[in-house]
Amino acid sequence: MTTTPQTAEYTVTGMTCANCERHVSSEVSEIAGVLSVEVSKDTGLLRVTSSEVLSDADVLAAVDEAGYEAVRR
Repeated sequence: MTTTPQTAEYTVTGMTCANCERHVSSEVSEIAGVLSVEVSKDTGLLRVTSSEVLSDADVLAAVDEAGYEAVRR
């Protein structure tokens, strides 16, 4: 059985440089089921594509671990 990838978007605040983007991407990428992560400091967008529906709490905790705050769009 093939599952359809799920995409969720979040607004991340506090990112000011490419290193910030890398920290967020690295932490979120560690969540089980994550297929890809796109992060933009310019727009504050975090887009997560996963093989299953992710818990917002898991994504928000990963962003917090990277040192930033996020909310679901």
